[in-house]
Amino acid sequence: MTDSPEITFSLFVLSLSASAEIHLGQLPVPGTDKPAKVNLVEAGHLIAVIAMLKEKTEGNLEESEERLIEAVLYDLRLRYVEVAAAAKQAAQP
Repeated sequence: MTDSPEITFSLFVLSLSASAEIHLGQLPVPGTDKPAKVNLVEAGHLIAVIAMLKEKTEGNLEESEERLIEAVLYDLRLRYVEVAAAAKQAAQP
């Protein structure tokens, strides 16, 4: 495991964020160059997990970690709304 990066809170949050972006169709599935099929349920679940981490770690994070988790949540929530609206629009006849 010497080649693996050190596991940090920031890396963990970014990993969850990347998984959410995959489910939002924003990033390709690992090992491919194609975006995943949009899965709003899974993306929403991952956003909720990150929000729960923010709540549970409040007052215990370094300033940079606090800024990171706030920025990640803002960005993911915005993308979620955009993708959900596009999916709703596409589903209408």
